[in-house]
Parts: sequence; C-alpha cells; structure tokens
Amino acid sequence: MNWSGLESLLSGVNKYSTAFGRIWLSMVFVFRVLVFVVAAQRVWGDENKDFVCNTRQPGCTNVCYDHIFPISHIRLWALQLIFITCPSFMVMAHVKFREGKDKKYESLHHGSHLYANPGKKRGGLWWTYLLSLVFKSGFDASFLYILYRIYHGYDLPRLSKCSLEPCPNTVDCFISRPTEKKIFMLFMVVSSILCIFMCICEMVYLIGKRISKLLRIRHENQRLIFADQHELTDLAPPRSMYRNRKTDPTLTDSQLSLNKREKVREGTTTTTL
Repeated sequence: MNWSGLESLLSGVNKYSTAFGRIWLSMVFVFRVLVFVVAAQRVWGDENKDFVCNTRQPGCTNVCYDHIFPISHIRLWALQLIFITCPSFMVMAHVKFREGKDKKYESLHHGSHLYANPGKKRGGLWWTYLLSLVFKSGFDASFLYILYRIYHGYDLPRLSKCSLEPCPNTVDCFISRPTEKKIFMLFMVVSSILCIFMCICEMVYLIGKRISKLLRIRHENQRLIFADQHELTDLAPPRSMYRNRKTDPTLTDSQLSLNKREKVREGTTTTTL
C-alpha cells in the first residue's frame, strides 16, 4: 500500500484543520502509520508460517489458525487507517467545490468573490468538518470494538486449544512471539483511543466556539435594541436657540420672574431733586 501518497493527500487537509486537527493528523502518521509500516508488518509477518499445533493431521493447523485469527491484525489496522482518513477527504472535496463555485462567480461578476476565504469553516463547511470528526471517531471506536469482539479482549495467549475438524482431538496451538505482538497491539489500541479523544476535543472546541459566537451576536443585537428603545432625549434646548436672546436658558422660572421684577422697579424709581 502506498502510504506516502495517502500522506501527501492528507497534508492538504492540514491547512483547513484546527490545532486539534493538526495534532490528530500528526498522531496518526507518527504513532500509527509509521509504526504500522516500520514495525508492525514485520512483527506479524511470520504469524502464519510459525503457527504450530502439536498434531500431524493434515488441515488441522490451517483450521485452527483460521479459528484463532479470523482476520489478521495487520489487515484490520490497514482497514482502520483507511476508514479514519477518508472523512478528511470530505472536507477537501467541499473546499474544492467552494473554490470552483467562487471562480465561476468571479468570472460572471467581473472580479467580485462569492467567498472571502473558501477554506473558512462557516456555513455548510462547518457542518462538513464536524461530520468528518464524528465519522473519524466513530470508525476508530467501531474498529476497537471489532478487535475486542474477535479476539475476546486485547490479549494474545501463548497457548490456544483447538478441537475443530479434521483435528482428531483437542490440540494445543502456539503462536510466535506473543508478548511482542501483544505490546504492539496495546500500543495501537492506546493510539486509537488518543485519536478518539482528540476528535472529541476538536468537536467540543468547534461547538463551543460556535455557541460563544452566537451568544455574542445575540448580546450585541439586544444591546442595539435596548439603545433604540431607550434613546435619551434632550433635557433642555440647545444654547444655539438663545443666541439672539439675552435670557440665560439655564435660569429657572423663579429666577426669571425675580429678574423681571427688579427691572420694573429700576424703571419706576425717580430721583428727588
């Protein structure tokens, strides 16, 4: 399988991801793909050849091997890696669709753009990105459950007993390097759990950011409505209305009447010679 081609494709998704998404992608390639390609394939390369049962009955060893290993760990992990990386292509496809739509709009409207940034997680792209996170975490959890159900836990016993036909009786079967294989299996399981945790953190981050943005917009709208409904009126006319008048607009009615009385007294006062 060409894992380098898959890495080059997913590197394009990295620029549309959040910080949690970049950490998830790094964990997938460093702790899962790299370990899978470099070490796990070599560890499980001899599982069929070195599987031994204490019998010479033809076909008994093959039947017991198929019963103990219904599906190879390597093939199961390869399917898991393919399934968890495919949802990221949904985001890339949506961004490419936006870019093509924006180019058509730009050609029809003479330079104006439909999207300021086609890779911005808004509108439908936000839902696509959130749905991809749900798929990735769901696929990881499903494969962990399948692995647990097939092998009855995350353990590889050194001795397995088999009594299927054409075995003449109950025979003992042994796998090669069970401790080493168990360590690698637990490492892949823990890596899957960490990836699920990162997807959940990213979902919480996106939803929390969206809710905070909606609450901020709602608070701003309520503030504008309150300001419109409680607009302050002028308590007194502006001073420009009194430019051509000698009366001070800040004086009260009692002070104005008092001034008028004093002016009348001054006019009626006579001087005695």
